[in-house]
Amino acid sequence: MRNRYQGTCPGCGEEIELVHHRLEIPHFSDILLVSIGCARCGYRHIDTIILGEGDPVMWAVPVDAPEDLAIRVVRSTTGTIEIPELGLKVEPGTACEGFVTNIEGVLNRFEQAVANILMNPETEEERTQAEGVLSRILDAKNGSIPFTLILTDPAGNSALISDKAQKTLLDSSET
Repeated sequence: MRNRYQGTCPGCGEEIELVHHRLEIPHFSDILLVSIGCARCGYRHIDTIILGEGDPVMWAVPVDAPEDLAIRVVRSTTGTIEIPELGLKVEPGTACEGFVTNIEGVLNRFEQAVANILMNPETEEERTQAEGVLSRILDAKNGSIPFTLILTDPAGNSALISDKAQKTLLDSSET
C-alpha cells in the first residue's frame, strides 16, 4: 500500500511530498519504504524500516567465486556487516539506514566510505592505511581475495539470500 503525505523539506523549508510504501516480503516482517525528495534544493532521503522483530541471528557466507558477488543482502537498521579478512565492519548508528543490495553493493559502499576518507586524510598514515584498505576491497571485487561476509542482527530482520549462506540463531547474550 502506497501513501503520500505533504511535509516540509528539512533542507530548505519548501513543501515536499513524502511517500510511504508498505511491502510484504516472504520470510521477513513487513517493510515500510520511505522516500522524501525536494525539487528545490535536491534534498533526498530514502529509508527502509522493518516493522517487526524476529529472533537474533547471524548469517555468514563465503565469497570465493565471481557469482557470489550477486548474493542478495538485506540489512535492517539493527544489522552489523563485517568482512574480517578485509578488516571491514559497519555497525548500526543513529543515522543507520536499512537497505537491500548484493555483496558487490556492500563492497561498493565500503569503497565509497574509504574514498571519502582519502579525499581529506588527517595524516599521511591515515592515507596509507586507507589506500591499503581500498586496494584490498578492489581485489575482493575482482575475485583475487576470497572472504566471508558476516551479517549479525539482534532483531532478526537482516538476511543473506543464498543457498551458500549459513544462518545461526543467537541468544540475546551473543548480540
